[in-house]
Amino acid sequence: MWNLLSLSKSTSKDDKKLVTAIRTIVGISPSNLALYKLATLHSSKSTEKNGYRESNERLEYLGDAILGAAVADYLFKKYPFKDEGFLTEIRSRIVNRESLNNLARKVGIGAIVQFDNKNNHLQQVILGNTLEALVGAVYLDKGYLSTKKFVIDKLIQPYFDLDVVVNSNLNHKSKVIEWAQREGKEIRFEITEVRKGKMGKEFSAQVFIADQAYGTGFGFTKKKAEQDAAEKTNTMLNIS
Repeated sequence: MWNLLSLSKSTSKDDKKLVTAIRTIVGISPSNLALYKLATLHSSKSTEKNGYRESNERLEYLGDAILGAAVADYLFKKYPFKDEGFLTEIRSRIVNRESLNNLARKVGIGAIVQFDNKNNHLQQVILGNTLEALVGAVYLDKGYLSTKKFVIDKLIQPYFDLDVVVNSNLNHKSKVIEWAQREGKEIRFEITEVRKGKMGKEFSAQVFIADQAYGTGFGFTKKKAEQDAAEKTNTMLNIS
């Protein structure tokens, strides 16, 4: 396993690139570079050592919890008179899989994640997971307060207009179905592929309107794959 208690002393080109990326994405200089190397290592690129396959999955588990706590903390203080149902819904809209994948893409996670790049589909679904793993690495390296600052200052405030999040209808599937009905066109969703990955089944979905293929979506459930496909179709057809 990575030596998580020691500061990496390597000065390789890849290490320097990772340090620069962490400074840009997180806003801090890493103290324990090994944590961040592990956070960016997807299981498709890992190797087995002594019966253990190193990957970022444990850090992803930790980061998921810390990210949820930091967002909940932020929303709790920002909306002092809203009930728990409202807070839970808004937090879900920020940290759901599609939202995190988009956010990870915007902050540059794609440039540092280590994965099997022969699988083009894989990058569509792992960026958000890697972002969660990065949150876990920052937490172990710098503590909760620094992690919360990273989440709020570098992720939420620059990339989420909370007024839009609160008032938006995120049911992309309903939008495209309603559009098709208004236009008098037949629409259907098809699950075109099911892959067995490390984290379970990965689904691919395709939208067909009047038998013409439109958006293709991915997700770890059929529902999420269809929502992703619908969102892409809405973009293609300028459905707002």
